[in-house]
Parts: sequence; C-alpha cells; structure tokens
Amino acid sequence: MLTDLGLDDLWDYRSSYVRPDDFDSFWDSTLAEARSFELKVEAVPVETPLQTLDVYDVTFSGFGGDRIRAWLRTPRGASGLPAVVQYHGYGSNRGSAVENLTWASAGFAHLQFEVRDQRGGAGFMTRGIADRSTYFYRRVFVDAVRAVDAVRALGSSDVAVIGNSQGGGIALAVAGLVPDLAAVHAQAPFLCDFRRALNVCGRPPFTELTTYIAENRRSDIFPTLSYFDGVGFAARAVAPAWFSIGLMDDIVPPSTVFGAYHAYAGPRQIQVWEHSAHEAGGSDDLDIALDAFRSRLLEKA
Repeated sequence: MLTDLGLDDLWDYRSSYVRPDDFDSFWDSTLAEARSFELKVEAVPVETPLQTLDVYDVTFSGFGGDRIRAWLRTPRGASGLPAVVQYHGYGSNRGSAVENLTWASAGFAHLQFEVRDQRGGAGFMTRGIADRSTYFYRRVFVDAVRAVDAVRALGSSDVAVIGNSQGGGIALAVAGLVPDLAAVHAQAPFLCDFRRALNVCGRPPFTELTTYIAENRRSDIFPTLSYFDGVGFAARAVAPAWFSIGLMDDIVPPSTVFGAYHAYAGPRQIQVWEHSAHEAGGSDDLDIALDAFRSRLLEKA
C-alpha cells in the first residue's frame, strides 16, 4: 500500500526545509579544513580469481586525516577511465573484493567507498547530533567528497556518483559539494527532508531520531540536521541527476525524495515505481544509470 502522498500530490509537494544562512560557508570551511590534510592515496593490488578486472584496496585521508577505505575495480590493464564512485546503504560496508562488479565490467573505474565505522549496527543518526561540528554525517560527507578527490588522483578526471538509500543521500551531498561532477544517480535517497520524514516515517533509521527526541525530551536537533539535509545539498547541485523512488517505500518516504528532487538545481529526472518499496526499481534502476552514465562518460571519452 502507499506509505505517503499519492503521485499527484508528490508532484505538487515542496519541502518546507529552510537552508541556514551560513550553510555554504560552513561546508566551504569544513572542506578547506579537510583538504589541509594530505590526501595520501594508496592503491594496493589485490589478488582475486577475476580474469577481466583488476582490484585495488584503496586508502586515503578523509575528515581529520582519518584513513578511509574503498575498493577500486577497473577493466584489466586499463587506466585513466571515467569513474563511478558508489556509496552504500545504512549499516552496510564496501563488501568483498569480488562483489559488485557491474560498473568495472561496463568499462568504468569503480570506487566502492566504505562509510567509516559502519560495518553493521545502528545509532549513527544521532551520533554527535548535539552540534553540527560533531555530527557523524559531517565526517561521512567529507570522506565521501575526498573519495572523489582520491579517484581523480588515481587518474580519472570525469567522475559520477551513485548510491541507494543512505548511499543515495551521500551521493546528493557530494553533488552539492563537488561542482564539477559528470552525473548523479540517487536510488531511494535517504537523509532528505528530515522534518517531513520524522512526521510520516515509522521505520528505522529515521526513527532513531524520533526515539532520541522522545527519550531525551528535546527537539532541538533540527538546527544541526539543517546542515545535512539532502534538500539543501540538492539546491547547490548542478550535475545531471537521475532519481528513483518506490511509492510503497516505508523506509524513505517518497515525499522526502520529491522534496530533494524539486529543489535540485541541475538537470534532473525521476523514475517512479508505483508498486515498489525501498528497492525502488532494483536492477531496472541500474539499467537506467548504466545507460545514462555510458552516454555522458564513456561515449564522451
């Protein structure tokens, strides 16, 4: 069943989110601080049984100079390819060296980023939430931007970003923080339109925030969240973007995705899956992203 507004109302919906006056300066100074640390990209070849792909264990400096990890997969012997940086879902990780082979098999350099500290578990939505400077996602979004810096340092000038759920929210944040991306694909993007989400969503991870408010008798988390809302990043993003959402999604309310979609400053499309839940279009969304990225990156190259 529908978990949110109907499709006609979603097309009319506009988020009530208000971007803080110092949103841009906060993120500009945050990124400047992060880039004061040397990137120190290391890519160590990994032995795998794969015959057509090379795999590297990549580390680089993220927020505070902390070492962040990713897999880099490329067609065997190739270098200087257009790159796709992929961000994963909540509580997940980068997987194994021999998983997620689609993008490299399609001819891209594929950097599979790993969110710091998030190999399973929960509670990340409220970690450090008392202040914007200490909030968990400040570190994550900086790490994600530095992943783009890292893949460029490894030889890829044209870079697209992609993700589902939390990964889609991270991809939107990066699109708002990196002005020269080639393309963006956000499948059921999480971390958007927080006030709306907390009013209509009864499933984790958004309920980590409502539980925190109830247990601590405090609702003053919204000033912090306003610096991390995908709607705010969408308004800064100019790369061509492809969104997707399932109207039966009970984890990411469809209205929150439309809130970010309507605010998006660059060219945008959205694929609506009327009878899908959090998986949105699944592999069909992957086909859409492959076609879009191939025409914008590989054919250009």
